[in-house]
Amino acid sequence: MKLTATFHGGTRYDITSGKHRVVTDQPVADGGQDAGMSPVELFVGSVASCVAYFVGQFCGRHGISREGLSVDGEWSMAERPHRVGRLDIKIHLPHRITATQRGRLLKVAQGCTVHQSIAVTPTIAITLNPKTHHKG
Repeated sequence: MKLTATFHGGTRYDITSGKHRVVTDQPVADGGQDAGMSPVELFVGSVASCVAYFVGQFCGRHGISREGLSVDGEWSMAERPHRVGRLDIKIHLPHRITATQRGRLLKVAQGCTVHQSIAVTPTIAITLNPKTHHKG
């Protein structure tokens, strides 16, 4: 699997994956044009949307309406190294569910792929100008 982030002037980088495009930028106060979410906002949004998807799937399997389902992501930064230091994911489901369903729903939410990719740290290899293999 592969996606590409490409420079588009200033502090803007567009991420393309297949036919999809996401614009990232920095706020005006940080020298950007605010043309899109910052990479940190996109990161938090990835966790929130993944949790929302997993919770939505749980609801679908258990006959619970997804109407009104939303997930907030709130974060604060930490230093040494500079990073997201705390991330609070808040699920809003405006329907009554049983205590058993609540426990299962939270377990499903914690199992979302993006959350698990942070909880069990992936190996990240960063290279410069990697060699590409050309046939011929």
